[in-house]
Amino acid sequence: MHVRVVDYDPAWPDLFRTEARLLEDILKDNLVAIFHIGSTSVPGLRAKPIIDIMPVVHDIKQVDECSRQFRALGYEAMGELGIPGRRYLRKGGENRTHQIHAFQYDNVQNILRHLAFRDYLRCHPEISHAYAALKSELAARYPGDIGGYCNGKDGFVKHVERDALQWYWKRYGATSRC
Repeated sequence: MHVRVVDYDPAWPDLFRTEARLLEDILKDNLVAIFHIGSTSVPGLRAKPIIDIMPVVHDIKQVDECSRQFRALGYEAMGELGIPGRRYLRKGGENRTHQIHAFQYDNVQNILRHLAFRDYLRCHPEISHAYAALKSELAARYPGDIGGYCNGKDGFVKHVERDALQWYWKRYGATSRC
């Protein structure tokens, strides 16, 4: 896969919403919520032009049962692909346009880390800018090596993810009262 990082495209939220509606039609009553995650969900952030979508479902096994419908939309099912409990599907093959990261509702750790990372970048432009600079540098260094690109981001992402989770709990954890 060729690694290409581009300037933020204001069309990305609309691309997410359009695809989310199609996924809602497939997942139906199994769907709890659907989120735009990843770099394309952060206004102003340079990103690979791939829309990351996180459906949260009641029963993750039912996602597997919808493989025919996902294939009809152009998705390739990749199983867990390294994250236990996730269902990863990609659209567009080597010229990927969308990625699905589906989790069952009780996979709270993975769901929260994605949402916290997204929201932290949205609320901390200095971190978002540093992340954009790193991604641009790595894309230039590893234009044909997605593994090298991802490995280069790993330390930064894990560090920010840790800070983001702490920030998220401070921001939302103490304020939820009945």
